[in-house]
Amino acid sequence: MTVLVYGLAVAGRSTAKFLAAQGEKIVVADDRPSSDNATFAASVGAELLEGPEAAMTCARRMGEFSQLAPSPGVPESHPIISSAIRAGVEIVSEIELAYRHEQSRSAPRPIVAITGTDGKTTTTLMAAAMLSSSGRRAAAVGNTETPWVEALDEDHDCFAVECSSFRLHYTRDFRAEAAAWLNLAPDHLDWHRDLDSYRGAKSRIWAAARAGDVAVAPVRDASIIASARSTPARVVTFGLDSGDYRVESGALVGPHGRIIDVGQLSRALPHDMTNALTACALVLESGLGTVEGVANALSRYHHAPHRIQFVAEVDGVSYYNDSKATSPHAAQAALTSFDRIVLIAGGKNKGLDLSSMASQPQRMRAVVAIGYSANLIESAFHGVCRVERADSMEAAVKTARELADVGDVVLLSPGCTSYDWYSNYGERGDDFARCVRAMTKEK
Repeated sequence: MTVLVYGLAVAGRSTAKFLAAQGEKIVVADDRPSSDNATFAASVGAELLEGPEAAMTCARRMGEFSQLAPSPGVPESHPIISSAIRAGVEIVSEIELAYRHEQSRSAPRPIVAITGTDGKTTTTLMAAAMLSSSGRRAAAVGNTETPWVEALDEDHDCFAVECSSFRLHYTRDFRAEAAAWLNLAPDHLDWHRDLDSYRGAKSRIWAAARAGDVAVAPVRDASIIASARSTPARVVTFGLDSGDYRVESGALVGPHGRIIDVGQLSRALPHDMTNALTACALVLESGLGTVEGVANALSRYHHAPHRIQFVAEVDGVSYYNDSKATSPHAAQAALTSFDRIVLIAGGKNKGLDLSSMASQPQRMRAVVAIGYSANLIESAFHGVCRVERADSMEAAVKTARELADVGDVVLLSPGCTSYDWYSNYGERGDDFARCVRAMTKEK
């Protein structure tokens, strides 16, 4: 039988290459034709179907396929998903394929896993750093820059797997010795049919948990705690001021005492500390790391770009790039980190209610609305603070500069994706930083 790989972006191509290397017969398909799709298909010995008719053609041939491996970018409402379900074809995600392959080894390597609406990339990278600092050969994989299937043949002895809802949605066997669910807020409603579907996908982080596994959950989210306690796993909690892992007397502490002083962290915003506490719980409760290794990793950890990243100070105003905040919930971490904000927000909305971005009126000096969702941003902040529109990032930064006073923060925290003006959030953040740095050269 043949495996159908649908969607030829990064994860889709990695999946196709992995399956071909395992000797599987594959067909690759994508809704959008691309000049290099044919070259890629030939490189993996696959038949290529592409263009607007690809889904219909695949549906007619669904009886040929033993599995459908959709790219994370293929939403559950896509016709190819419906066709596979009707035909009884198993749908598997990249992390499910990777997990099954890993379990076929004589000695499967241990796994820690992280999901959540926000913070999962940082927590995954922190956990991998802690494991490495504890003497492990760890890899951060999944929804990171490295799909898990690409790292399976590398010389690692454990994995930290970032699990997006897209990848979890189509899992059956996937499990980790320790798995964390950080938080939950409406997101990706342009991919999931509704919030229940999104929640259900996240809950699959523990669906195959066994006695002896560890479920790490936020102490103040009763619904996530309930989900964790419905499994055979041992539940461990985290929180800023309470939980098994918490901040106490100026230090991050766990059940066995002090881990590291807050002052030793490279950055100590509230979400930085909850991410760090979660990673500590995963690594220490799984027995894969040491307190010394965890502390050393945290003291040296450098946050990835585009996450409340300081860019420059101009005329007494500080500029921060939080381009990775592609949902209102993600933007909240930045909005609660500063006292006086000129916010640049907007982009392509994911079907979310943007009004929650205006929940910190006391902090808002002004807003500059950008992108396709500028009107939604304007509506969200109507009556809260002054709102201006800009039709480019350069114009947005210029307007924000005019609106800001000494001591203010100009914050790019869009609450929306970048797919109106840019190819990805990194490109958007880089453009913001370029515009800010251009102002410093005027001095």
